[in-house]
Amino acid sequence: MNKLNIAIAAVAAAALGTTAAHAGPVKAQPNKDKCYGISIAGKNDCAAGAGTSCAGTSHRDYQGNAWKYVAKGTCAKIKTPKGYGSLTPKA
Repeated sequence: MNKLNIAIAAVAAAALGTTAAHAGPVKAQPNKDKCYGISIAGKNDCAAGAGTSCAGTSHRDYQGNAWKYVAKGTCAKIKTPKGYGSLTPKA
């Protein structure tokens, strides 16, 4: 695997392995980017739209208005079955 694929796999594994036992904002991580559209349902860090309270409350996989923190500069390189990650909310 090349370095980019390894980095993407690591980010995906981290996204899948986080717990969402709390509903509220995740501590700010200024050295990371908020990446929209990459989290699995219930595994987002925050901002999941109407009907959600925050972290761990997204309803769909790769929900466009839910984000996860990722390493700076990697968001747009993360590919999901619904496209690439985005630094801004997706429709």
